[in-house]
Amino acid sequence: MKIIIATHNRKKLTELKRILAPLGIEAVIDANVGITLPDVEETGSTFEENAFLKADSGCKVSGLACIADDSGLCVDALGGAPGVYSARYSGIHGDDESNIDKLLTELTDVPDEERTARFVCAVCCVFPNGRKITVRGECEGVILRERHGNSGFGYDPVFRCGDKNFGELSPDEKDGLSHRGKALRKLAEELKNLL
Repeated sequence: MKIIIATHNRKKLTELKRILAPLGIEAVIDANVGITLPDVEETGSTFEENAFLKADSGCKVSGLACIADDSGLCVDALGGAPGVYSARYSGIHGDDESNIDKLLTELTDVPDEERTARFVCAVCCVFPNGRKITVRGECEGVILRERHGNSGFGYDPVFRCGDKNFGELSPDEKDGLSHRGKALRKLAEELKNLL
């Protein structure tokens, strides 16, 4: 089965392909099928709403089932911020370093025991027949005081889950722990039942 992935983030695409391949799902992007998916304004107030907006648009434009996700970091000491604004927290969309700098600055005076946070990922798959599957995965952790490691992307270098720093994990280790891995495994179960 071929499913289009609504993302321009190559690292995210690699992660999605790796997790979906064992299901016999060929994950492609718009360029692979000769189209261009439009950028969708993320106007939703939840990760689920934003994932649906992107998946629905991708399905309509491509005529294929489309998977999209919206994910981010929710920090308790910041009232859940950056939340749905994680990718553009510093004001520049997709600037990981700037986003991390802003986060660490805002948490400077927050004691270690109050630096709790979670990564959240909502994944939505919309089918041409109008069917929709939405799942959510979360990964609890804490925000470190400085960067550790060069693996992953986004806020990974400052996030620790248990005794694991996300910025130091191999792709397989991250898939086993991460919010996206959890959400995609739920999606995989739903797709298996559907297919």
